[in-house]
Amino acid sequence: MDISTLKALHIIFVVSWFAGLFYIVRLFVYHTEAQHKEENEKRILSAQFEIMESRLWWIITTPAMILTIVFGTWMILLNLSYLNAPWMQIKLAFVGVLLIYHFVCQKILFDLKKGLYKWKSGGLRLWNEVATLCLVAIIFLVELQSNTDWIKATVGFFAVAVGLMILIKLYKRIQKSRSGK
Repeated sequence: MDISTLKALHIIFVVSWFAGLFYIVRLFVYHTEAQHKEENEKRILSAQFEIMESRLWWIITTPAMILTIVFGTWMILLNLSYLNAPWMQIKLAFVGVLLIYHFVCQKILFDLKKGLYKWKSGGLRLWNEVATLCLVAIIFLVELQSNTDWIKATVGFFAVAVGLMILIKLYKRIQKSRSGK
């Protein structure tokens, strides 16, 4: 298989993996918030969220993660000099963070299925942004590679992080004002 085909497949599965990672945590938020509903509604919603979470995780997210790693590794094996590039080493570190993120999400999935709600919905909303920050960092690293102006990239990365935190705070205030609390 040529490098262009491998790269295309890698990108397709990266997009699928991130779609799953972004959506699964939203489902966790809704699943957690459903626990504050009336008993019958809580039971129905929880059962539905468990089905949705399980299907998303095992049919889309985890297979996409595996195929992302397979095609990414395959590309590296075709050109081992990538491993000497600082941008690739940093990118692989972020991929490592994403793998940890993936398996923490899997642990949350298992906990929710057991009826263990260790995270509050606000904490899950913040957790959801970790994947976003990794995505931003990886895209900048891949696109800019050795031409990276590290100061601009670092400032940009933290600007995105701060922007996300501000948006989360605004969202919380809006929600609080709507509920009258």
